[in-house]
Amino acid sequence: MTNAQQNTTTPFNEEFCTRLEYRICHELEKSTDPELKGFWCDGFSWFPTENQLTKKHVNDKRKIETKAWIGKTGQTEYKATINFGQKALSKYAKGLDLTETIPELESDSEWIEIDIQNKTIEIKLN
Repeated sequence: MTNAQQNTTTPFNEEFCTRLEYRICHELEKSTDPELKGFWCDGFSWFPTENQLTKKHVNDKRKIETKAWIGKTGQTEYKATINFGQKALSKYAKGLDLTETIPELESDSEWIEIDIQNKTIEIKLN
């Protein structure tokens, strides 16, 4: 069920996913990993499956699983897992904007993990 079908407004929405996409594009551009050379991100789906957008689900599972389009063409579909840190959990529970929970540009923390073979990306929000 999509958040449009649920008629629910959540902080995990188009604006958040667009900002996440741009931040990841910037990080990929700066990456020194030769396997990721030329990679970019063309977006994240803000319509995850089933009831993942409920406050209870996010609080219990501490993540949302969705899709992202990444690669040299930006069109390869990856399974994306957005993991929620404490700040993100708190903001989600209050219905607040998640944008500031995306780690800063060129952050020292390892907040993006891409597995090219298995076509997965894991994101760690603050």
